[in-house]
Amino acid sequence: METLKNEHFRDSISTVNEEGKRSWVYPKKPSGRFYKYRTYVSYFLLIILLASPFIKINGNQFLLFNILERKFNIFGFPFWPQDFHLLVISMIIGVVFIILFTVVFGRIFCGWICPQTIFMEMVFRKIEYWIEGDRGKQIRLDKQPWNADKIKKRLLKWSIFFIISFLIANVFLAYLIGGDVLIEYITGNPLDNISTLISLLIFTAVFYFVFVWFREQVCLIACPYGRLQGVLLDNKTINVAYDHVRGEGENGRAKFKKKEDRKELGKGDCIDCFQCVHVCPTGIDIRNGTQLECVNCTACIDECDHMMEKVGLPKGLIRYASEENIVKKVPFKFSTRMKGYTGVLTILIGVLIGMLFLRNDVEATILRLPGQLYQHKEDGIISNIFTFKVINKTTEEIKDVHYELLSHKGKIETVTHQDFVVPKQGLAEGTLFIELHQSEMKGEKVTLRIGVFSGDKLIETTKTNFLGPRSYR
Repeated sequence: METLKNEHFRDSISTVNEEGKRSWVYPKKPSGRFYKYRTYVSYFLLIILLASPFIKINGNQFLLFNILERKFNIFGFPFWPQDFHLLVISMIIGVVFIILFTVVFGRIFCGWICPQTIFMEMVFRKIEYWIEGDRGKQIRLDKQPWNADKIKKRLLKWSIFFIISFLIANVFLAYLIGGDVLIEYITGNPLDNISTLISLLIFTAVFYFVFVWFREQVCLIACPYGRLQGVLLDNKTINVAYDHVRGEGENGRAKFKKKEDRKELGKGDCIDCFQCVHVCPTGIDIRNGTQLECVNCTACIDECDHMMEKVGLPKGLIRYASEENIVKKVPFKFSTRMKGYTGVLTILIGVLIGMLFLRNDVEATILRLPGQLYQHKEDGIISNIFTFKVINKTTEEIKDVHYELLSHKGKIETVTHQDFVVPKQGLAEGTLFIELHQSEMKGEKVTLRIGVFSGDKLIETTKTNFLGPRSYR
């Protein structure tokens, strides 16, 4: 294959020139059926991304990742530190899903779903095209001196970019502290929450830096996902690929000439127009094969189809295909490797669903007070002191909460109040005494089963150990 005889392009990334300096990418404005579909998907995901911190299900924020207070909401389900195992399984499921998706469809996540790509290509670049024009105009504007026209366009672009970065930072902060809290801060005096304001400006600066200057470098340098391709992809993976068998022919590609018999000359269908290179947002030549920089955005597919249509050749020279399909014309089949990942994913999802059904909205723990043994009272009564904690994961407070012994005859006395209230999405904690008659002790330690009641309704059960003297074994 002619394009792969010299693979010096793999010695460095596409955005670095021979001198080791940044090679700025000026992608041509894409158009075509895939770009249209990707636009629809991107705007749908943008709506979800921007609305999720402000949508509530049963009073719970749709998505919340409050690391400082250790509160997490996933699709409206609240998770506390006690549910950490559920978060771990959810993260493992996400990783396995991305691995399976990559093994089957390559790096399609980056081009169609990744927030970095969506914001860059569907928001910031569209504004750039609107203000500065397409590829050629952007190159000329960059080279021209700083006159009034260039200053006006750049200031306008940078101002809009800053405003959008500020809005993104606000949404990002809403995921961390909660949408209601953010709105409260916005409507209040900014100086009353100076630390939050500083955090907001830091986030804004980071997003502004990424979308104004760093851009595609995030995908090429910062994101580790691209480097996983070499491990996850194989010749059966469907990828954005150049059909080198058809494009190169036996004697390589040549410039298109209407009266030329390409088959007789052994030439391929690629007319070497470089439009697939000009439209690429990472500046690569897809004809060199699968590369680290390719984010499967499909811009080259649309552009190549346009050119093939203009010169009267079949579309699909660049398309979604596996290497096996291009070389051997083998249709896609679910490989053993893909079936294995699917099996693991199915099992993990089943385990997570089972755990979610077993998960309680209320959790109670009763622990013996450290350093305390027991008290021997009159009439053969043994007393132990405990600390208790009741966590309410719901959006409604739980009233008239009290404890009752379920496994033994005895008495529970809560310090200060016998009945108490557990606030919504909060906890109640305190101290209690448990008293048993010595006849209930079958050894120096017994396990008690305790019920947590709200009024007459049993809402949770828990266990704890009760100690007594050895003489009552």
